[in-house]
Amino acid sequence: MTLEDQHTDRKSLRIITGKTADWDALAKDCVCFANGQGGRLLIGIEDDETEPPAGQGIPPGLLDRLRKRIGELTVNVQTLPSVQQAANGAEFIELLVDRSPSVASTTDGRYFLRVGDSCQPIVGDDVLRLANERPGRSWESMDSGVAHTAADPVRLADFVRAIRESDRVKPSVKEKGPDELLTHYGLAQGPTLTRLGVLLLGATAERRTLGTAPLVQAIKYDELGQKINKWVWDDYTLSPVDLLDALWQEISDFRESQEIPEGMFRHSVPAYDEKVVRELLVNALVHRPYTQQGDIYLNLHPDRLELVNPGRLPLGVTPRNILHASRRRNEGLARVFHDLKLMEREGSGFDLMYDRLLSQGRPAPLIEEGTDWVKVTIHRRILKPEVIRLMAEADARFQLTQRERITLGALAQTEGMPARELANVLETETLEPLALWLGRLLEWGLVQTTGKTSGTRYFVAPDWLRQTHLDDRTTLTRITPHRLKALILEDLGRYPESSSPEINRRIGEEISAKTVKRALDGLVEAGQVIHEGEKRWRRYRLADG
Repeated sequence: MTLEDQHTDRKSLRIITGKTADWDALAKDCVCFANGQGGRLLIGIEDDETEPPAGQGIPPGLLDRLRKRIGELTVNVQTLPSVQQAANGAEFIELLVDRSPSVASTTDGRYFLRVGDSCQPIVGDDVLRLANERPGRSWESMDSGVAHTAADPVRLADFVRAIRESDRVKPSVKEKGPDELLTHYGLAQGPTLTRLGVLLLGATAERRTLGTAPLVQAIKYDELGQKINKWVWDDYTLSPVDLLDALWQEISDFRESQEIPEGMFRHSVPAYDEKVVRELLVNALVHRPYTQQGDIYLNLHPDRLELVNPGRLPLGVTPRNILHASRRRNEGLARVFHDLKLMEREGSGFDLMYDRLLSQGRPAPLIEEGTDWVKVTIHRRILKPEVIRLMAEADARFQLTQRERITLGALAQTEGMPARELANVLETETLEPLALWLGRLLEWGLVQTTGKTSGTRYFVAPDWLRQTHLDDRTTLTRITPHRLKALILEDLGRYPESSSPEINRRIGEEISAKTVKRALDGLVEAGQVIHEGEKRWRRYRLADG
């Protein structure tokens, strides 16, 4: 039985029977699915179970009552209930909820949206955003007026071949002819191409008439922020599929490498992981709003790559929940990219980026959202080369899951994290989901803990740190308290009347501000340092200065 996810939820039969019936709660869940991608409610299966209780049956007439009550309590919600039998012989109700072509709500004027495996209320201006994001007919399916015979013959042949070679496509689909495949993927309707069909298979002139086909600018900057190179794709000759390969091949910086030490030797690693860059580009091309104009910008700095995409994140998805929330903006385009094996399955693109970057000793991607743009930053620098060895050895021995690799990679780049800090890194709203992300790391001894409940601190086991030399105190991030205090005293000897941030900047920004502040407090308590002023105006100097 399928567990709860973006498209599936489970409810006890008590929600629609007896004195505990809660029809309002069920209506809310139906509205959530209708405003999302559609889905199904499995009524009669408890949250912590995968099958209904043995011997459970569905009373006669309950389906009719279910249809009636949902119709009375919701607006723009279409449902189809049916009785199903589980493997244990017990019965449950499968309630299919269609995606609504317009905004769905409860009859008392409340709006909800399914994001990930949770139902979120929509209020205020977000109701208008929801209405704008789901017109009665999607942009992709609108008729372009271009005859399907005008599709570029080379692109069409490549598309048909790639679909038939893909292991993500059912045999029955592979058997379809070219015209049937165009209809199947929403690229054509009758004798004409849809706007999605023109975007992917149309000639340059037709793609230009769309007005919102993606244009890309890649700009390279030096250490001073001055532009030193520029690439532009603004002539509409390339489809989004073509752009993906063109961007990777034509921007030479993507194929640069850097050397990292490995014992007595050094080996070369890519400056940018190809899978990460491609997934980043796919997200920009597939999830941008094609009803909004604006170029995609790739800003290449010496230490990082920034990708800026027009439009905001889909409603319900934020920089704080992007690891867990999943919502397609352009369903047809996402389906084509998935079946062509150009993108990961739904909702796993950022998981892959976190996994690859953290496993390579790099910071996790940074996601920022503005009023009409989204920016994702990935760093070129490898903060801790030793993490690569640790992750490779741990994965080879234990075959870690993706979540386990992300968690271990995050912890390996620090001296450990309190539970709340780790939850923030993994973007979980509470501490409970940490157990799912830690998986078997504690059981295998890869990760250890100190403290209890919310005071728990997680860290990579010392034996594994020693084995991969992550315990070598050769970097300031792992500096001893004695050495740190000596650095602070030396700095204040040169620069008296300094603030804590100024000291932190000079002795090493990789040392956390809290660590520097604790060392300063210790020196003040010992009488070696004195200060004047409070809070951000506080200045330190040597006691004998």
